[in-house]
Amino acid sequence: MSFITGGEAVYRVLRDQGVKTVFGLLGGSMLELYDAMYKGGDIAYVGARDERAAGHMADAHARITGGPGVVLGAQAGPGVVNLVTAVTEAHLAYSPLVAIAGAISRGDLGKDTFQEVDQVALFAPICKRSILVTDPERLSEILRDAIRLAMSGRRGPVVVHVPRDVFAAAVSPPVAGPVAIARAGAPSNEQIETAIGLLKAARQPVIVAGGGLKWADGASALRDLCEALDVPVVASTGHADIMPHDHPLFAGQAGPRGNAVASGLTRDADLLLVLGARLAFNSTFFSHDYVSADAKIVQVDVEASAIGRYFPVSLGVQADARETALALLRAATDVALSRSNRSEWLSKFHADRKSLDVERSAEARNDTTPMHPRRALGEIRDGLPKNAIVTLDTGNACLQAADRLAHFQCPGLITPLDFGLVGFGYAAALGAKAAAPDRPVIAIMGDGGFGFTMAELTTAVRYGLAVIAIVLDNGAWGAEKAYQQSFFGGRLLGAEIDSPAYDQVAELCGAQGYTVSKPGELAVALKEALESSVPAVIHAKIDPAALSPLRKDLFAAVSPP
Repeated sequence: MSFITGGEAVYRVLRDQGVKTVFGLLGGSMLELYDAMYKGGDIAYVGARDERAAGHMADAHARITGGPGVVLGAQAGPGVVNLVTAVTEAHLAYSPLVAIAGAISRGDLGKDTFQEVDQVALFAPICKRSILVTDPERLSEILRDAIRLAMSGRRGPVVVHVPRDVFAAAVSPPVAGPVAIARAGAPSNEQIETAIGLLKAARQPVIVAGGGLKWADGASALRDLCEALDVPVVASTGHADIMPHDHPLFAGQAGPRGNAVASGLTRDADLLLVLGARLAFNSTFFSHDYVSADAKIVQVDVEASAIGRYFPVSLGVQADARETALALLRAATDVALSRSNRSEWLSKFHADRKSLDVERSAEARNDTTPMHPRRALGEIRDGLPKNAIVTLDTGNACLQAADRLAHFQCPGLITPLDFGLVGFGYAAALGAKAAAPDRPVIAIMGDGGFGFTMAELTTAVRYGLAVIAIVLDNGAWGAEKAYQQSFFGGRLLGAEIDSPAYDQVAELCGAQGYTVSKPGELAVALKEALESSVPAVIHAKIDPAALSPLRKDLFAAVSPP
């Protein structure tokens, strides 16, 4: 048998799994892997300026392609530790990120050697598994298992720590072929019959669609199901791309970060059919302000522990969300006959949605200066191509964007979800563009958030990733400023920030730069940037006074004079 290096073995496993792109930052701990990829030539490499950003790129790449997303923590110690934020983000987004992390040589373990840190323990609480490879012959097996684990059941990140000498060791070639990924199954016939019975009896039913449907490639099945049932659909937080924006049965995002129509549907429903959503904090605040206290709930999730965890259910189904939607669709013939039971409910929904569309259109015509963020978002919404991918950051302006854009192709929206991470959006956009080079990708950021990762402009230019970053600049950490204004007597400390001219920074990095400040200018800049097909930054000045606190309950007990 001819032996190969551990680095070559890792390359072959990734190649056989169909991985086309990996992300990372060059380090000395795994140069054998880099050399194998160079010689192989069939796995593209995107080198970031920071491991955190590389991890976000791989995470977003997974969300667009279905995964896995692969990031290389190529330097033991500090390089790997820099991945903590990205792995945590993926963990709370249930994204199948596979982190291959360099580690110090086995002979140096436990000697307080240069850059030694307990990486395995550091990552253990924030991923599905954190494992150290101690036997070079098991390297391929462990990596294959890591990919399987990341992609199976409720998806999530896995971190494989590979000592420096293991990459260099002589090992047997890995088993050829892709990893077998187990998929969740369909519900039982009895469960479908029970769900159909509840749907037939309901007068005010709503489908709540979440990320589980996106991972299961279930957008088309959802659309067919809601049309067969004539039941409105709302999206859980961060998943407003699950249905085309203009579908007559789609209400958009519900919950505290959603719109009044979608939230009204879930608050007033007598039946919630929850497909691939947890009804967790980000979508409900665990409050009956967003989930009817009287509704029967049918909840479907691949993870049994999610079912009924926050709201009691009438029927819990541990199954694949897409397979469940298809099974319901096949059994839905009789349900269509009961539409007359809910004609008033549907009529009110359609009228409310029409009123919301009018309200959103009016926001987009706001001519005040400085430009209101909702005017800016309206111009973005009107200028986005239908096949666009949008990535969002966290922050006051971006939270207003959560339900004010229009998505027509799924997947088409990537957000930080439950981690609420600032500085995520631009790096995520680069990963999305690498995954879908033929689709326009737009990152919407606050001025503070873009400052976290603006060095990645050089990554965009070097690798030809024509992402458009729209920086909504209100000169502040907007969410915190809103709280200080509303609950702390306007005493601002640390809330206001100064940023460089990001358009000029873009140009210095070799990208295109635009600056806008008046209504109408953003639409023009976006059109030009889309036509140019090069990396671009649009620095948009928005009204610093247009802030409002998301949480009214956080500081209720703090009432300064």
